[in-house]
Amino acid sequence: MAEHLSQSELDYPFKLLEYFNGFRISKIIFSACELGVFDLLLTSDPLSAAQVAAKLNLSSDGAERLLDALVGIEILEVDTSQETALYSSTDVSNLYLTKNSPRSLHDMVLYQSQTIYPLWNNLADAVREGKNQNEKTFGLPADQVFETIYRSEEDMLKFMGLMKSSWILDGPDIVTAFDLSPFKTIVDLGGCSGALARELSRQYPSCTVTVYDLPSVTEAAQKHFTQEDDDITFQKGDFFTDALPSADLFVLARIIHDWPEEKCVSLLRRIHSVCKPGGGVLLVEALLFENHRGPITAQVFSLNMLVQTEGRERRPSEYTAILNKTGFHDVQVSRTGKCYDAILAIR
Repeated sequence: MAEHLSQSELDYPFKLLEYFNGFRISKIIFSACELGVFDLLLTSDPLSAAQVAAKLNLSSDGAERLLDALVGIEILEVDTSQETALYSSTDVSNLYLTKNSPRSLHDMVLYQSQTIYPLWNNLADAVREGKNQNEKTFGLPADQVFETIYRSEEDMLKFMGLMKSSWILDGPDIVTAFDLSPFKTIVDLGGCSGALARELSRQYPSCTVTVYDLPSVTEAAQKHFTQEDDDITFQKGDFFTDALPSADLFVLARIIHDWPEEKCVSLLRRIHSVCKPGGGVLLVEALLFENHRGPITAQVFSLNMLVQTEGRERRPSEYTAILNKTGFHDVQVSRTGKCYDAILAIR
């Protein structure tokens, strides 16, 4: 490790201390979202800590400390030219941290705070045991991954909101990573809220796009996440056990990383059997580097798969081997430079 650190870091470990405090920074943002700070400041003139506290039913002292920390991490602004400090929102907080912004990550924040954060309290046990921590965290068996994720309607909607937030950020890059226009019928397996399917439909208007997911998920998607201009359709089913529709292209976005290799192979063989000749499969995952040196986002995600699921993030060579094993060929990899990458393979 030492050879990678500057002499100044050895003299005083600024970077290590920043890492140590990372969980506190996350909780500052999470708490501000949960308390409604960003939504309040979006619709208000600059407010004092006491005014924020009064409007949100907080303690004045706690509100001031939280607001100051948000200024410190450059998510809020403060004006100290008057006797009383006045706090205001920023473009970043308005765009990403308010509930109703078209690019809102508010649902992602709530899911990270209320589901992922408790799981990560048990990371050491996950590493020690080599299995997820759903039983210790939520009281549900380790082998019931999605029964845990969907343990209540409220929790299911949080997860669906997380997925929607993810594709608001990464969807445009994913659907343009390859030219998918030759694939006229597209099925998004495990497509959840339909957010990525909508990006596909917008980019390829001549294609038919269907979301295939569990009945409870498709019902919730149509009830809570539909849009007026929707031209995607939903089909109910379990892609491990139920009949799959025929299609030119099957999309598996953040699906393969949930499962051990044997289940991935079984699913991809099922897809291969119904995929039209010349059709393909598009995998969307956070790709690890072959040399084990990153990207850190994918490495963190892989640990998250350990604490929450039965799967892991993988390297391009690993995905290529799985795809070839299940009958797909001409594997192409596109790194987007963001959280999620794309792999296209042909039947």
